[in-house]
Amino acid sequence: MRKSRLSEGGTNLFQRIKAQCAEAEKRGVTIIRLSIGQPSGPALESARKAAAQAVMSLEESMHEYQDNGSPGVPNFAKRFVQAHIRTKLETVPSENISFLPIPGIKPMLGLIPMACGAINGRPIMVSTTTEPGYPTPVDWCRYLRLSTWHQALPTNPENQFLFSRNDILSGITLLMLNYPHNPSGQAATFEWWTELCAYCQLNNVRLFNDAAYAVLAHDKNVCALTDVAFNFKDLSWAEAFSASKAIGNGTGWRVGAICGSPDFVGNIATIKGNTDSGFFAPAAAGALYALENDRESIEACRKVYEDRIKFLIRILSSRGMRLAVEPKAGFFTLWLSPKEAFGQKIKDGEEFNNLMIQNTGIAGVPFGQYIRYAVTGPVEKWEIQINRGFLLAKVSY
Repeated sequence: MRKSRLSEGGTNLFQRIKAQCAEAEKRGVTIIRLSIGQPSGPALESARKAAAQAVMSLEESMHEYQDNGSPGVPNFAKRFVQAHIRTKLETVPSENISFLPIPGIKPMLGLIPMACGAINGRPIMVSTTTEPGYPTPVDWCRYLRLSTWHQALPTNPENQFLFSRNDILSGITLLMLNYPHNPSGQAATFEWWTELCAYCQLNNVRLFNDAAYAVLAHDKNVCALTDVAFNFKDLSWAEAFSASKAIGNGTGWRVGAICGSPDFVGNIATIKGNTDSGFFAPAAAGALYALENDRESIEACRKVYEDRIKFLIRILSSRGMRLAVEPKAGFFTLWLSPKEAFGQKIKDGEEFNNLMIQNTGIAGVPFGQYIRYAVTGPVEKWEIQINRGFLLAKVSY
């Protein structure tokens, strides 16, 4: 008899929310999708035009395997990283930093613990910013459970979702971070990165950061790991950047780059080179063109999210919701799940979200005792429905 060879459960959180919304719509509920964590609409016109031109190129290099390089888009990775950071890369000694083109960040996340030794049953210890957080690093630790052990670093309103080096357990091999952070919108500063880099260098801990939201910073103090880490000559580190949110809606383009210390990037490249054939070069050409030549449009997108975040915070706060932390980047807001709503006690964010979908059509994404509301949709056009929904909920803490 044929049956699944995987353990029970494991349904993707975001797919589960989509299914709940679809079921509610069948019952005639109008859904306000504050749950969607990707930009709406298409990629920027400048990126689409440049990609279209690249598709029509007769150059073989634009259409062949890109592997660990980018023959169709020369020097792509370094140029792509440069578009995300403050430091002028020509000032960084080549022996201190390496670059690797990637087909988006998500497919690379499983390679990160493998590149730190989680292969052939070898045990390693991994700490992540995933409670609350983007779950893929934990999923990979679970899939690699014969060779990895996982710690979720404490991130909460008390520490403003920025853990301390004192929170890192002894013996940790790898820190897999996500700053700017999904779902809180918190971001790291130069001073915070400096303290963490010093700790990791001293304790021989590899440091990885998923910086998918780096372009969407709303605070001038937000800093990339790369702007700090290259100064630590004995630090083993890597940071990943993506076009997914940088060029409007580039989530399906699957284009990005990793930079970092040559040892770490080299280990990632070894595994990637044996398991992956590279990205779609025309998409890379389009994304890079927009980042290098259309910053005005990218800034306009970033400003829309910043304004929408302020707008949503004002509405929800006026209806009694409590913000977990002030977001400094991205398009997410994270809220404490109320203790009571709709005249009943609430166990957690998932129960609250279910009730909101059923009774008001307002859909978020629960993360334990929190709930995330995104502003990728036109929240300003939904003001009446959002106000009415939270007025009906009568939340309290």
